[in-house]
Amino acid sequence: MRKILLTLILITSILTVQAQINLDSLFTIWEDNGSTDAARVEAFHEYIWSGFLFSQTDSAIALAKVLEAYGADHQYPKAQADAYKIQGIAQFFLGDFGAAFDLLTKSLEIFEQIGDQEGIASCLNSIGTFQKRRGDFVKALDSYDRCLKIREQLGDYRGISSVLNNIGLVYFSQGDYIKALEFYSRSLKNTEQLYDDNDRAAVLNNIGIVYKSLNDTINALEYYTRSLNAYERNNNRNQLINVLGNIGMIYKEQGDLSKAEEYFMRSLSLYHQMGGQSRSTEIFMNLGLVCLDQKNYSKALQYFKQGMVIAEERNDQEGLGSFLEKMGLVALGQNDYLNGIKYCERSYALGINIGALNLQKESCDCLYNLYKAMGNGTKALAYYELLNVSKEAMNAEETAKKLQQMEFQKAMLLDSIDKAEKDKLVQEAHQEEVRQKNNTRNMLAGGGILLLILAGGIYSRLRFTRKAKAIIEKEKDRSENLLLNILPEEIARELKEKGHADAREFEMVSILFTDFKGFTEQSAKLSASDLVNEINHCFEAFDGIMEKYGIEKIKTIGDAYMAAGGLPVPTNDSIKNTVLAALDMQAFISQRKASMETENKPAFEMRAGIHTGPIVAGIVGVKKFQYDIWGDTVNTASRMESSGEVGKVNISETTYQLLKDDPQFSFESRGKVAAKGKGEIEMYFVSTI
Repeated sequence: MRKILLTLILITSILTVQAQINLDSLFTIWEDNGSTDAARVEAFHEYIWSGFLFSQTDSAIALAKVLEAYGADHQYPKAQADAYKIQGIAQFFLGDFGAAFDLLTKSLEIFEQIGDQEGIASCLNSIGTFQKRRGDFVKALDSYDRCLKIREQLGDYRGISSVLNNIGLVYFSQGDYIKALEFYSRSLKNTEQLYDDNDRAAVLNNIGIVYKSLNDTINALEYYTRSLNAYERNNNRNQLINVLGNIGMIYKEQGDLSKAEEYFMRSLSLYHQMGGQSRSTEIFMNLGLVCLDQKNYSKALQYFKQGMVIAEERNDQEGLGSFLEKMGLVALGQNDYLNGIKYCERSYALGINIGALNLQKESCDCLYNLYKAMGNGTKALAYYELLNVSKEAMNAEETAKKLQQMEFQKAMLLDSIDKAEKDKLVQEAHQEEVRQKNNTRNMLAGGGILLLILAGGIYSRLRFTRKAKAIIEKEKDRSENLLLNILPEEIARELKEKGHADAREFEMVSILFTDFKGFTEQSAKLSASDLVNEINHCFEAFDGIMEKYGIEKIKTIGDAYMAAGGLPVPTNDSIKNTVLAALDMQAFISQRKASMETENKPAFEMRAGIHTGPIVAGIVGVKKFQYDIWGDTVNTASRMESSGEVGKVNISETTYQLLKDDPQFSFESRGKVAAKGKGEIEMYFVSTI
């Protein structure tokens, strides 16, 4: 939800709130052939900007092309620069960021050629926003900084406020809330020079968002309220809906549902006054969530259905999926499990289709609880597994974001150090000049004092950069540990260094599969909660065994466990260690079964199978990082498991030949055993002596 709010604020801060302009009079000036090129171009530029760019983007592009042609015909480059700028911003709105950047760059080049400082600043502001959207945060800050210097030279308080606000957005997006607050506060101070409350209200709302992110709800409510009052003075109903929603959400999170409902209803009233425009889906989502918390299921369902209809009309797939998932929660509250499953399965499918990880997680959680409530332990476990997969994928995405933030902090730190070094060189040069020009004792003393002051300042700055570097290193360690929990160490390192990890072929890898026998029958004897807890207990033990022997866990699939020895770094003892790991797993399950039976509780029995051979390994997916393996070796290992027996480790002929001379093992030949899809295969049971 925060993402939607920030997007709206971002658009406002790029272009700033415009005063109402008489479009007809502007068009009249444009059509007046007796007017100067400057007057006609300025009027037509304002006509397109204020009348079409925000509401009819396609029309704005078409009109901008007319302005571009006028500039070419009349040899008036400013018209072409203005036209390229409008087209670039329009393409940004339409999502074609490549075209947007090219057009804005062309516009900037022309403005620089003709020395139009206002035009240069405007383009730099828009380019900075594009770079922020693309993830080039350091470049975005550089563009904004160049823009800010020009705005300050021009004394353009509105422009200064806008670019400071944009810089704050960059720091906010990188989780540096204190720095964001610093720039928002500077932006707010500049709005004091303006008469338009809309500029001030936008910044106040942003400051409120920062305080909310810092869990300081008292200050958040104060700034939201000040923003609300400013928008009310200007009767800016569209932004009033935004701020009312922000205030309502704070009260909801505090548990004051009646107060939250009051603010959400005020936003709904404004929405109806505007004829159904603005952020309508979010309004219905907020109201539905309040009713859901109040257990007013019929009213909650009504709001969710209204929001769903609007999301479908706007082809908002993620919004549609969110409403369906919430309708599933309503059905769960009403014990209407079949309809709940229908809603959440549709929501999950949408999440998969558009790659929305949070939607997948929420849908799986809902389906897990629905099937658990129905007493269907098998289905509950299946969705519990999918829930964990979604959580791991979100952790991977969060890790990638943290790594990106660390790169940003590192770049800022290096920039700070570079500036400190430059300051030091400047001050040393200055001191040398003082020594040359001033030979008297008093002047030398004064120079010495100055040097001490400057040196103290430089030392403080260097001390700050060292402290910042230590903080960044701590965060880096934390993020790297999270990444290593998802990917093998070598693969994680390659991913960080290159931005991707290449698939690799391995000649000799031992694949281990385990599976619980009679899982469906046993699961029927356990509640959904007990079933999930027992599976988790076993798999946690298996993870510990893998770590003990240096075996790489690949994944779990329902009640099956898959691991591989000899990757991503092949070792001489990987085959032996894989077998030892499988034997330890069987020993654990046997001990667990004995313990459970003494308590008169059902327990699992397990088969295990191993095959050794060539495989291909790598990361699959774009938004989800998952290290996986492929090849016929994997299929054969799976057949070793399914053709095995409870309590034993079944290995292939290939694995046997590689281990037969090891005195630690004994082998029992099974002869040729039929394996599905493989024909007859030589198999052996293995144990330790």
